[in-house]
Amino acid sequence: MPQYTFNQLNPFSRDEFVRVVGPVFEHSPWIAEETWGRRPFASLEQLHEALNRTVANAGEDKQVKLIQAHPDLVGRAALAGTLTPESNREQASAGLGQLSTEEIALFQKNNGAYREKFGFPFVICARLNKKEAILKGFEMRLKNSREQEIKAALEEISKIARLRLQDLIAV
Repeated sequence: MPQYTFNQLNPFSRDEFVRVVGPVFEHSPWIAEETWGRRPFASLEQLHEALNRTVANAGEDKQVKLIQAHPDLVGRAALAGTLTPESNREQASAGLGQLSTEEIALFQKNNGAYREKFGFPFVICARLNKKEAILKGFEMRLKNSREQEIKAALEEISKIARLRLQDLIAV
């Protein structure tokens, strides 16, 4: 994955910025598009904060659509090999690519219960967790209200975005 400096990133056209920064948020290039006008960015922290502000100001409908853009962990897309390259690497780093048949069934059961309760997929920063912690996360977060889960999912998405930005930007 190419790395960019802020000297390269800041002069980008809107389309170039969206092409490069857009994938930081799963299937949600609108975040980069709406953040582009806040350039120039002096640091990774400043860019991350600006992207997070765009999400925070988007309203619940767009926030839920952002959450819904994420794949289920060990879901159909993972099993079919159709995840984005970023999601595929992240799930693999958590050990989710080498699960037993029983573990796959447990993830799918949890995914179903979570989606049924909240109407969107369970999102957790896989790069910061392993399968045991993720399974524990299902257990804990299934007890939350929908409002609490929207907040928790957005916090996890922010962590994912931060790590993806670190991969993208040379500091």
